[in-house]
Order: sequence, then structure tokens, then C-alpha cells
Amino acid sequence: MQIGVIGAGAFGTAIAQTVANNAEEVLLYLRRESLAMKINEIHYNTEYYPNTKLNDNIIATTNLDDLKMCEIIFLSIPSSAFRPILKDLKEIISNDTILVTTAKGIEYPSLKTMGQLIEEYFNNEYVTLSGPNFASEIILNLPTVSNIASKNQKNAEKVKEVLTTSQFKVKIINDVAGLELCGVIKNINAIANGICEGMNVNENARYGVLTKGFTDTIKIIEGIGGESSTAKEYCGFGDLVLTSTSSESRNHTLGMLYGQRIIVDEKASGIVFEGKNSIMATKDICEKYNIKSVIVDFVYDVIANQTPPKIAFNKLWDNIED
Repeated sequence: MQIGVIGAGAFGTAIAQTVANNAEEVLLYLRRESLAMKINEIHYNTEYYPNTKLNDNIIATTNLDDLKMCEIIFLSIPSSAFRPILKDLKEIISNDTILVTTAKGIEYPSLKTMGQLIEEYFNNEYVTLSGPNFASEIILNLPTVSNIASKNQKNAEKVKEVLTTSQFKVKIINDVAGLELCGVIKNINAIANGICEGMNVNENARYGVLTKGFTDTIKIIEGIGGESSTAKEYCGFGDLVLTSTSSESRNHTLGMLYGQRIIVDEKASGIVFEGKNSIMATKDICEKYNIKSVIVDFVYDVIANQTPPKIAFNKLWDNIED
């Protein structure tokens, strides 16, 4: 079996390393010729994992046409790059190719998930993957578990087979919309808890905010027609806790900076925080479906309205029981 992975960043490279255990060949697509040549010559992605040798059957390419015979293609790119890549893929691959999205983001202002973008160009039989997964641990073959969902059960089973190793476990669920939205909402919770940590909010209150974030997640998932049980899966509770408490989480770090009144110039730093688009989109989703979430309002106030964190937190705390 030939598998494609689009995106040779941290997560894409980690996914390529994992599926290489179950595939004859993994084609890893990236844009930079110099890095592709280096990966093929020395089998190291020196930009992300300079100390981890990649499997010999991973072949880097800068030619998207090379992926036309792949049975499964993982899309491990930022949400902002999804639409351009899908446009290009439409001219190359058939509708029988199984597309797997690993991106935890949402297009703004369309409010479309990455799966819904795939539907625009292909069909609704894509597979979506989400869970409490840090690429830095996957690449080291450390114990990891994740959820996948698809409207095509056979596609989900094929992707599970390709991903599963002795250390990487996969559980299939049926709620595609809920799984994808969990990957967006967890960014909001990570930012919220980061803001609280940046403000030096006491631990009693911080874990109260974390709990409220989880119950609000259930409310939002149900509000859009998803299943409340999805919020209790690895893609829900597991990912929420991981990204809300770990210093390795970019969105937690973003929240901490805002909690300390430090505003990040993302263009200058080159850091992409999915959470900023996530909060704008989630706020619009809540308004569209008439869902009240004090956690979403808290993060929106700090990030979008630039309300001083202390004022925003006092407003949150006044309504924590809602």
C-alpha cells in the first residue's frame, strides 16, 4: 500500500513515521526542495526532529502529482492551507482516494470545518482524526491513543488499520461533526486556562474554569447536533485536558501571554496559533445556534475585544454557575 502525507511539519512527519510501519511506501509532500532532498539523503527531518531517524520507506517529494496513486492521503497542514491544497488535489486524485484530516481548525469566516471543505471538492466520505496527541511523543513511538470518525465505516476501518501499531491505538466513533468541533473548542479551553495561569489565578479557580470548559464543550457539541458522548472521548476530554494544562500546547502558551498582557506579533514571530481563528469562529457558532458559553465569552473578551484579563475574569467568575 502506498500512503501519502501532505505536510512535513511536526505532526505530518510523526504521522508518516507511524504509518510507515504498515505501508510499503509513504510519500511525504512538502514545498521546500532543499528539505525534501535532505530527508531523502539522510532520513532526518532536521527542522523538526534532528535526532530521530525516519523510516527508510518514507520518501519526501515536492511534486503533488506523485501522490496520485496513493490509496490514503493524510492532510497534516494548517487550516489556512487546506483550501488551496484541496483545489490542487482535485486535479490529481480520484474520488476513491481516502482523505484523512488531522487539522484541528476551522475556516473563518465561513465556519466550515476541514471536513466540510473536503466535501466541497470531493465527497463526505473523508476520515477525521483527533485526540490528545503531541507530535513530539508520536514520533518517539510513545503510547498514544486517538479517535477517528467517518460517514464511511469501511474508510474508517482502513485508516485505523494503517495507523494502528503496538503503541498507537485508534478508536472509531460515529460523530464526525462532534469530533471535528472538539478539536476546535479545545483550543478555546487551552487559551482560557493559559490566561488564568498567566494571571496567576489560584488553582481552585483554574480547575473550576477547566471544569466549566468541559461542560460548555458538551453544550456546544449538543447545540450543533453532535453527540454529548463525543466530548467524553479521547478527542474531547482527553485533548481538552492535555492542551489546557501542558506547557507544550501553543494555545495554552498564547493564553498565558495574553494573561500577562503580552501581545504576540504572529507575523513577525512566524508562530501560527489556530486558537485565534478558533475563538472568532466558535463565538459565531455559539451565536448562530443560540448557545451561551461563559468560557467562549471570556476568551473572546480577552483576545478579540482586548478586555483587560482581570476584568474579563471577574465577569467570568460572576457567571461561572450559569
